[in-house]
Amino acid sequence: MAQELFTEVDQLTARKLNRDDFLLEIAKLIQAHYPQYNWVGFYFLEDDGRLHVGPYVGKPTPHTVIDLNKGICGAAVSQQETIIVDDVNADPRYLACSLETRSEIVIPLKVNGDIIGELDIDSSQIAAFRQEDRVVLEKIVEKVGRALEE
Repeated sequence: MAQELFTEVDQLTARKLNRDDFLLEIAKLIQAHYPQYNWVGFYFLEDDGRLHVGPYVGKPTPHTVIDLNKGICGAAVSQQETIIVDDVNADPRYLACSLETRSEIVIPLKVNGDIIGELDIDSSQIAAFRQEDRVVLEKIVEKVGRALEE
């Protein structure tokens, strides 16, 4: 399944869509391959030093702007590493976007070596993100980062 997803990401990259259309299509593609992912979207670092919501699929989020010292999203960018939370209710950093969310993964997005944002995914299942998911999603984010460099 991962190879098929990588191929579809490469095909999207070749279409040369504008940034937001490209990222929305990536989010849709990820959710289509992983239906247990309820919210898939991107946040971007803006000039104000905060994360601003970008293209996503899922229910509307009340967290359209996140400080770098807040939430799992802020922690992933601040720590410059992927963070997986198996049970968001047990993590004091979690900013509740939905009462249904039980687990989350956040992967920093780099362009030209600099973190410009992140991919954030929520699931209504506890421990929805395995090591295999992490590897696949990090590879997709790497491909997205290279596409955004062009």
